[in-house]
Order: sequence, then structure tokens, then C-alpha cells
Amino acid sequence: MLFKVVPLLFTPNLLTQIIENGELVIVTRNSATTYYEGPNGYTGFEYDLATQFADSLGVKLKVITSDNLNDIFEMLNTGEAHLAAAGLTITEARKQHVLFSASYMDITEQLIYNYRSYRPRKIADLDNGILEVIEGSSHVESLEELKFEHPELSWSTQTDMDSEQLLYLVENQLIDYTVADSNEVQLNQRFLLSLRVAFDISEPKKLAWAFPKSKDLSLYDKAMSFFWRQLNNGEITHLIENHYGHVDKFDYVGNRIYIRHISTLLNKYIDWYKEAAEKYNLDWKLLAAMGYQESHWNPRAVSPTGVRGIMMLTQQTAGQLGIKNRLDPKSSIFGGAKYLDQIRKRFPEELKEPDRTWLAMASYNVGYYHVTDAQKIARQLDKNPNKWTDMQDILPLLARKKWYKQTSRGYARGWEPVKYVTNIRRYYDLLEYQLALNETEEDEEEHDAISILPSVL
Repeated sequence: MLFKVVPLLFTPNLLTQIIENGELVIVTRNSATTYYEGPNGYTGFEYDLATQFADSLGVKLKVITSDNLNDIFEMLNTGEAHLAAAGLTITEARKQHVLFSASYMDITEQLIYNYRSYRPRKIADLDNGILEVIEGSSHVESLEELKFEHPELSWSTQTDMDSEQLLYLVENQLIDYTVADSNEVQLNQRFLLSLRVAFDISEPKKLAWAFPKSKDLSLYDKAMSFFWRQLNNGEITHLIENHYGHVDKFDYVGNRIYIRHISTLLNKYIDWYKEAAEKYNLDWKLLAAMGYQESHWNPRAVSPTGVRGIMMLTQQTAGQLGIKNRLDPKSSIFGGAKYLDQIRKRFPEELKEPDRTWLAMASYNVGYYHVTDAQKIARQLDKNPNKWTDMQDILPLLARKKWYKQTSRGYARGWEPVKYVTNIRRYYDLLEYQLALNETEEDEEEHDAISILPSVL
């Protein structure tokens, strides 16, 4: 007796579908902590982490953005996105509707005010001010919990703004207070210089990715494996360092002076920075930030150790670069760019960006061979010599006899290149923000001028 074989209908699980289609779709927010377009393309902590996950699956990453938190969760439920990587806080209310991955960062919710205004010390002090927060945010949940103890507490919610926009309103004293996550405050305080933290309104909370609740847990389980692997091998620590490591200290006075120097000094040298950066395949804003760290854009700067000029070149280095007058700003800028490019090219191919640039800048400050000495120490300590996260901990060891006596070049003040690179990264970020702000203001002025032309004519 013959039997006819009937093929069984099989629906592949979500993970299999994603791999077969070659695309992972995430929804995120457009912000400094999540996803934005930088000078070298798209970046942001959430974007970079999601890119690593997509690469581990062998698929491309597709990004959808929304600044409305309710819409983000709706996109998960309707299947428009496979997951939300949007700096989402794990809360009990949200856990009723979505699945959260392992946490990758702890934050605290903070009440923010403008230092020119009255500083509230406790919840009761908010009676006479305008407090605005984002609709659907974890901040609303925290405020609702506080309202049980403080019935007089009131606030309004915004649906067409994001957290950074509310911080901007506080900066410009258009509202009195807002609530923001500590990581967002940390990044934005560099640019919005009047912002201050009044107090924390919550205990530390955890950020994580969100997935739709479903019987099909194939993608969720894969993501959980990815998180445990990235947490254990230190990759998430490296990613946090890349995005937050240079912004841990807020220097109000220094930032104010720097902004003033951007408007009063930089225009004298900006064309040379751009030309030199283009010639040597550098980011001109990074080169300008280096120049500010070196000399505060003073072309006649001279240090006690004999380095001179706007890029503070030694006499020996200037001679090797063919520079006759270190105090000539154009020669110094082009010489500094050439020297940085030469150092950057000396490192082996396995050293990737942005770590290659950070180590090259450290070498510009302390010397190439001191940095390679530190890399050897890193290997002895089972640290990664090609990760700035590890190297900024190793470089200071060059000042300790136990370690420098084992090196080829001996003692060095290894903490200086760490501070040097950290400061340049801060100056770079602030310069980029200030230039974008100036461009926006110019566009608005041009629009206003055009809008009044008919009435003038």
C-alpha cells in the first residue's frame, strides 16, 4: 500500500524570518543618548549597540525613530519594529505590556532647574514653578508615586517634545523645571550651561531594550544571549566609555570661556584647520579642539618645556616636519595635522577607530613609544591594548616604578595623555554643538528677513 506524503506547513519563528529577510528593525529616539547623525555617520549608544546585535545576526539594521514614547510602544505591539532600543527605563507598569532585555546601564531620574532661578531643595518647593515632563515617560510614573506623599505636587506633560527639548526650555527659563535621566543630563550639561541638578526623584533605575510580549521568544532569547556575552566580555563597558567616558566632570567656567573663544578666536584659524584636516584626512573640528587644548588658540603660546605655537610643537618635531617658524599659525596647524596623521598611521591595522585616534592623540601628548610601552603593560595585565577604555587605566602606570622600569622609554606622567584626550573630546563635542546652534540661529534670522521683505517693499 502506497502512502502519499503531504508536506507539513511550517511557519519559521521570528528570528529565522529576520535572518532570511536580512534585516533587523528597531525603533528608537533621536537624541544624544540614543541615535543621531554625527560627523562620521550615524551613532549614539543605542544605535551602536543595536548595530553590534545586527552584526551578530548577520543582518542589516533598519532604524525607525519616534520622539513619542507611546508611539514607540505602539510600534512594538503592531509589529512595525522588532524591538525598541530607545533608552527605556524598566518599570512595573511597562512590564505589563512589554518584555525587557537584560539591563545595560543604571540611571537616576533627576529634577533639573536653571541656576539663575531659585533652587528647589525638596518636592514642596515646586509649588510656584512650572514643571513639565514627557507624556508616557517613566518620569510621570515617578511623579505619580511622589504625589501620594505630596498631594500638592502638579505637573504638565508634553507629547510633541522630547527630553532634550525640555532641558532646552529650562536652559532658556521658558519653564522652571523638568525631570531627566542622569545620563541625558550628563551629556547635555556640556552645552546647556545653566542647567543644574536640584535633587534625585528616584532610586537608581535600569535601562533596557523592549520587546513585544509574544509566544515567539526566538529573537528575545537571542538578544538575551547577546547581552550576557557583551556584558561579560566588556564590550558594553567599552561602548559606554566611548559615549560617556569623556563627560563625567562638568566644568561650567571652562566651558563658558571656551564658547567665548569659539566666537572671538576660532574664525582667525578656521580655514587653515579645515584645509589641514582635508589634506591629512582628519576631522577639522577635532584638530581645532586639539589646538584649543594645546594653546587656547594662542599662536604665540610658549610652554616652560620649550614647545611653541598654536599646536605646541617641539623644536625637534618642527624640524622633522620642515617647519621653520613654529609661531606662524598656519605652519603650526598644518604641522600638527601632519604629525598626528603620521602617528596615527604607525599603529598596526588591528587598531580600529575611534581608538586609533585616541591613542594617536595620546602619543602626540606623551610620545609614541610611551604609548606602545603602555600597550605592552596592558598585555601583561590581560587588558586590551587596542581599546582606549583599557589604555586610559594603563597609561598612568607609566609613573609607577614597578611598571616603568620594565619599559623601553622609562618614566612618563601617564595621567597627562588621559586628561589630554578627555579634554579634547569634550572640546570637540561642545564645538560641534555650538556650530550647529549658530547655523540654526542664522537660518532663523534669514527666514525672518525674507518674511518681512514684502512689507518693506
